[in-house]
Amino acid sequence: MSVTDSSEIKYEVIDPDVRLMLQVRDDNAAAFTELVTRYQNRLLTLLANLVPNRQQAEDLAQDVFLRVYRSRKTYQPDAKFVTWLFRIAANVASNAIRSHVRRREIHLAPPAGNESSAISLEQLAKAASGALPTRRLDKTELAEIVRTAMESLNDQQRVALMLSKFEEMGYQEIADTMGLTVSAVKSVLWRARENLRTMLEPYVADGIRPLKD
Repeated sequence: MSVTDSSEIKYEVIDPDVRLMLQVRDDNAAAFTELVTRYQNRLLTLLANLVPNRQQAEDLAQDVFLRVYRSRKTYQPDAKFVTWLFRIAANVASNAIRSHVRRREIHLAPPAGNESSAISLEQLAKAASGALPTRRLDKTELAEIVRTAMESLNDQQRVALMLSKFEEMGYQEIADTMGLTVSAVKSVLWRARENLRTMLEPYVADGIRPLKD
């Protein structure tokens, strides 16, 4: 048995989504539809926190699934399906960010009706700061603060932090997704958290002025 065959059997056994993707490789349209259904919301949430606006995130999500389908014939499972999928998503998002000339005026408020995104941002703020705001901020204010802080991170730090906090990936999974070593992932996450802590400190430290008078 070849190394490739062994790897395929391993992940096919432990990951039902790999089994679905192998069916997609065999041109099973229903299997592809099932994968899209399972992952479209998670993928959109990830991308929405990596690029400036939701419309771009939706476009990139479509691009990711299109790439998944186009690469079906060469698919070889060397990791869990979600790791492979988010590896594609991270590359797509990084390319979009690099090629996009950002406007100085960035729409920071969360999209209407997207309360779950604001909640995730609130969790991220608490994780980065280790403290609650000195004044109760509403979700819109908090989302603006954290999105501004996230803009201060480089692409690598932002992707690693999203995979860690929103997808709850461990160091090894993040390393596999981003093509880094585990030690590099730890370093990237440490720098990302320190940068966020610095940005968020005025809003969580005692004795610092609140966001608004």
